[in-house]
Amino acid sequence: MLDRNKTALVIVDVQGKLASLMSDSETLYQNLSVMTQGAKALELPIIWLEQLPDKLGPTIPQIADHLTNQAPIAKNCFSGCQSIAFMDALVSTGCKNVLLVGIEAHICVYQTAMDLLRKGYHVEVISDAVSSRNAANKTVALNRMQQAGASVSCTEMVLFELQGVAEGESFRQILNLIK
Repeated sequence: MLDRNKTALVIVDVQGKLASLMSDSETLYQNLSVMTQGAKALELPIIWLEQLPDKLGPTIPQIADHLTNQAPIAKNCFSGCQSIAFMDALVSTGCKNVLLVGIEAHICVYQTAMDLLRKGYHVEVISDAVSSRNAANKTVALNRMQQAGASVSCTEMVLFELQGVAEGESFRQILNLIK
């Protein structure tokens, strides 16, 4: 079971026009918004990455509008773990569990997951909050990450697992998000 005191959300590169090209982008956007707001309700650390923001544009408002009190970490490498700023931010949380969401599943999400696994982190890839332009690429990526030791979950499952009990303000907030 995941422990909210040891779990961080990492959002990978959900930016600009590229985000709109993802398979089933409307569902992706909805689940990313729910994951971001749910993580905030649970008071999880959130680390937010952007790939070449000067070229790919800013993070979509469905995420960025909920993270106005922090700034994204810009990177030019596919794996977030190749960014010193990202690794410093993750280490500073003290979390060993990482919920991974974003795009593209078979490139930046995949490479970040593989590096996190190599570094000893427990990785939960949120299957309905990751995507690729081609749905088949997402399927291959999820399979490869799972074979390498990552767990695959979904938005509602992971939020309720972290919540643990059907009571409290965070429960009410999560319930309202998924309705």
